[in-house]
Amino acid sequence: MADPVAEKSGFLCMYMSNHPDTLVSYVRHWGKVTEHVVSAKMTAIDTKGMNLTYQTKSKESKEVRVVFDPPLSGYEEVKPRLLSMKADAEEELGMVPAPQITDFRFNYKMWYTAVAVGFLIYTTYAPTEGAPNYSPFYAPANALRAILPTWMIPFSWTLVFVCHSLESLYTLYLCRKHRTGFVVGAQYWIATLLLGSPVFIDMRHQVQDARIESIMKGK
Repeated sequence: MADPVAEKSGFLCMYMSNHPDTLVSYVRHWGKVTEHVVSAKMTAIDTKGMNLTYQTKSKESKEVRVVFDPPLSGYEEVKPRLLSMKADAEEELGMVPAPQITDFRFNYKMWYTAVAVGFLIYTTYAPTEGAPNYSPFYAPANALRAILPTWMIPFSWTLVFVCHSLESLYTLYLCRKHRTGFVVGAQYWIATLLLGSPVFIDMRHQVQDARIESIMKGK
C-alpha cells in the first residue's frame, strides 16, 4: 500500500523550504542536535517521519531522521502535526514564551475518575449491617467487601494516593511554566490530587490549543 504522505513528499518539502526557522527548530529539538545549526532543509517526509539535512556553523552538512510518534494516519494529519511539533520545539528552545493559562477548565473525562474515587469511598466507608446508620443502599458495598481480599481496598487507596500525589507535582510544574497564578494553579493542583491524570491531560490539551492558535495568528 502506497504511503499517502510520501506520495506528496516533493510538494511538502518545497512548501517547508519557505519556513527555514521552523526546520532549524525541528533539527535542534526533535533531531536532538546540539551543534550550532545555521540552516536546514526537508528532503523527504512520509507517515513515519521526515528526513532533514542541516548545515553547522563549521559549514559541515549532516542529515537527521525525525520520527513521528505516533505515525501519521494520513495526509490530512501532516499540517496539524507539523504545527504542533513547531510549537513544542520553539517553546522548549526558548524561541517563544510558553502560553499562559488563565482559567480552570473542567473536562467531562474528569467525571470518570470522580465516579471511580466516589465508588471507592462508598465501598470503604459504607456502614456494616446492624450499624445505627445502615440502610439497604449500603448492601452492595458490604457484599463487595465480603468477596474482595482484605488487602484490596487499602492497596487501592495507596495506589490512588501515590499516583495522584505524583501527578499533582507534575501539575504544579505545568502551572508554574504556564503562569496560571495562585488561584487557578490551586484549582488545578487540588483537582489533580482528587481526580488524577485527566486534569493535567486536559491542561496540556489547553496549552496545545493555545500554541497552535498563536501560530495560526502569526501566519
